[in-house]
Amino acid sequence: MEQPISVTRSNFNDWMVPVFAPANFIPVRGEGSRIWDQENKEYIDFAGGIAVNALGHAHPVAVNALTEQATKLWHVGNGYTNEPVLRLAKQLTENTFADKVFFCNSGAEANEAALKLARKVGLDSGVAGKSGIVAFKNAFHGRTLFTVSAGGQPKYSQDFAPLPNGINHVAFNDLEAAKAVINEQTCAVIVEPIQGEGGVIPADIEFLKGLRALCDEFGALLIFDEVQTGVGRTGALYAYMNTGVIPDVLTTAKALGGGFPVGAMLTTDKFAPHFSVGTHGTTYGGNPLASAVAGAVFEFINTPEVLEGVKHRYQYFLNALNTLNAEHQIFEEIRGQGLLIGCVLKAEYAGKAKDITTWAGEEGLLALIAGPDVVRFTPSLIIPEQDIDEGIARLKRALAKLAK
Repeated sequence: MEQPISVTRSNFNDWMVPVFAPANFIPVRGEGSRIWDQENKEYIDFAGGIAVNALGHAHPVAVNALTEQATKLWHVGNGYTNEPVLRLAKQLTENTFADKVFFCNSGAEANEAALKLARKVGLDSGVAGKSGIVAFKNAFHGRTLFTVSAGGQPKYSQDFAPLPNGINHVAFNDLEAAKAVINEQTCAVIVEPIQGEGGVIPADIEFLKGLRALCDEFGALLIFDEVQTGVGRTGALYAYMNTGVIPDVLTTAKALGGGFPVGAMLTTDKFAPHFSVGTHGTTYGGNPLASAVAGAVFEFINTPEVLEGVKHRYQYFLNALNTLNAEHQIFEEIRGQGLLIGCVLKAEYAGKAKDITTWAGEEGLLALIAGPDVVRFTPSLIIPEQDIDEGIARLKRALAKLAK
């Protein structure tokens, strides 16, 4: 067998379309909440592949599901169904408000499906012009043209105009602003229970309740984008369960496959039939390989032990971060829920979040940003306490560089 091609970080600049600026090291293997690069340097993983690696790296539950399915059936296309996808659909519908599931490959595709479904429901309603979508500033819903337009961050959409129209953005957590734009022509309101990319900002419960009431009043679909908050991330299976508000549509991806690409749109029997045969589709969505892994990951996470463990780890993280901050005085606020944590920088350190994550990498810690002023942590849901301690110690060394 030929040796694989030798590669270095500089090859990224040679061969890849430059839409990313990856770190200067290349991770090559992982176990639990630790990874190793080409030089065998070890890192603690507080990034979790952006809230994806819910069981860390190479967890036996995911590995076994993948390898077992890999010897059976990988892909058949959407002219046939398969056993793993039906089992996964049952798991999702049994454990949520939903009756029906559409499977795809990513969060963007799940949101694309949700928005298309809403437009179709609006069209079928017989109300002229019922196609308006209300979304929120600083939201993030994906990178397709439709989802990037629904997202409320012009920096991601403005270069690709003309954008799909009929989307109205108002301030997050401002119910009066939403009331001013939701009307008979509105087919959907799309909202994240916690804005992830936008800065780890939780929605107020009263805000979500108000949106639910407005959607009921005007016959609009309430879509919860739970791509980042779903599958145990907040300590509940889905974040809507913490709010007492039930959406009409929920989108899920990221942690659903524990690292294997899979997404889903969940909805009820009231709305699912508006997507009839041929109205929407995907070649890979719900393939047996992805479904088998997702089913195993979902089953493992959807237990009291794991979900309670997320809440316990949140408290453990919070205590450690507060102790660190008492010493260094760098964070204005620490916010979020479960293992979706945002550390907001004080005004004098505005814009330095990326520097901090770069220095953290040098110290052997993987971390994320959520905008220029927020350092974000989305580690494995089962990260051991000693890895949290070691990660915080490495963060402390990174913050010492900022203080200088």
